[in-house]
Amino acid sequence: MIRVVIVDDQAVVRTGLGMMVDAEPDLTVVGQAPNGAEAIAVCADLRPDVVLMDVRMPVLDGISATRSIVSAGTAGAVVILTTFDDEEYLLDAVQAGALGFLLKDAGPDLIAAGVRAAHTGDTLIAPSMTRALLENRLLGVRSGAAAGSTAPEPPAEHAPVLASLSAREREVLTALVRGASNAQIAKDLWISEATVKTHISSVLGKVGAASRVQAVVFAYESGFVRPDWSA
Repeated sequence: MIRVVIVDDQAVVRTGLGMMVDAEPDLTVVGQAPNGAEAIAVCADLRPDVVLMDVRMPVLDGISATRSIVSAGTAGAVVILTTFDDEEYLLDAVQAGALGFLLKDAGPDLIAAGVRAAHTGDTLIAPSMTRALLENRLLGVRSGAAAGSTAPEPPAEHAPVLASLSAREREVLTALVRGASNAQIAKDLWISEATVKTHISSVLGKVGAASRVQAVVFAYESGFVRPDWSA
């Protein structure tokens, strides 16, 4: 049974999400909190498998709470609950240690699938949306960079890290950028899922990432992946 804590400042949202989660045979809500500060305390007490975390809350916001919970290791995974308007917060959430993102208006099936994915360490957002978020915030596409401009040179300190990646690890990192699951990577590369997990663990260690999403951030920051700057 996957144990879930729900954090949202709106009681009606907490109630609705709780009903959705508890309706699943393998999920159960073990706690709730109306703000980030109480979420930290609840997680320290209950140590849930997954936290569904709102972003905008009084007392303490979801990003700060995520950073504290991940640092303390009091939850297995944190999933940010957001809306399209919260796009500017998503990179900050990734850097705080969140494993993924769900939209608040997602249906019960997607929310349940998202919780299960987080529990196994998978990311939770469509690859196209991931790229858009990273490009808009991390690289300034469409907001700070003119169409057809040249991408900035990546920091020099990333070069040795990229050089340390084996050919297979580079293939795996590319797959992570695409948002591929472990099963899809195994199928595409003709290797076992256990081997995929080993490669992902090695990639995360080399690039200094705590999650798959942070590895994707590194791929963009380092220049391993470049957006279409002429689009």
